[in-house]
Amino acid sequence: MLELHEVVKTYVSGDERVRAADGISLTVEAGELVALYGPSGSGKTTLLLLAAGILRPDSGQVRYAGRDVGAMPEREAAAYRMHDVGIIFQSFHLIPGATALDNATVKLLGRGAARRDARRRAQPWLDRVGIGSKAARHPAKLSAGERQRVAVARALANEPRLLLADEPTGNLDSESGRRVLALLAEICHDQGLAALLATHDPAALDFADRALQLRDGRLSEAPPQRPAISEAP
Repeated sequence: MLELHEVVKTYVSGDERVRAADGISLTVEAGELVALYGPSGSGKTTLLLLAAGILRPDSGQVRYAGRDVGAMPEREAAAYRMHDVGIIFQSFHLIPGATALDNATVKLLGRGAARRDARRRAQPWLDRVGIGSKAARHPAKLSAGERQRVAVARALANEPRLLLADEPTGNLDSESGRRVLALLAEICHDQGLAALLATHDPAALDFADRALQLRDGRLSEAPPQRPAISEAP
């Protein structure tokens, strides 16, 4: 479903050139949830933006269902993100003046759905992430964790074939985070959704089909280790 082959992406910061992606190759199959671990600045978000066609690689290829994402004209790339990809941003990107339900309908409306139909299709996703009772609230009246769940519902409401998630549990308590991870894994397996998830959450190890480690723009197949649990003396 998603394939990156020898992808390189370099940023220039002052006199310094930083390779956020340094020859990365990976695949994500339909029905597979892949967790991508790494410290801040390791290149996780860059990798998701490359997969979404928001950034273009300096070299190498990003392919989705056989199509070269990096070579798409901007209009085609925008249609790819609208129809095929669900994106969960770390900073939510919710519309302040819209309710939680209307925020969850954004991509459905962008695809031409009538407002009533879009709301009907989005409400069950708010229910599934545990925020259905607050559908009429605006983002300012929601906690950070609740806003995160709205963002998850929005990404899933248009039933994408590829999900790209940047710290989807970063603002959730452990129980809510596990519930969201379980939901993502269930959807991947039941609906053939391919998902690439950038995370620091060790709970993702319990739900991901594979876990990869990213450091200094380089990918390792060795899965990350769970943090040690300290014992009382």
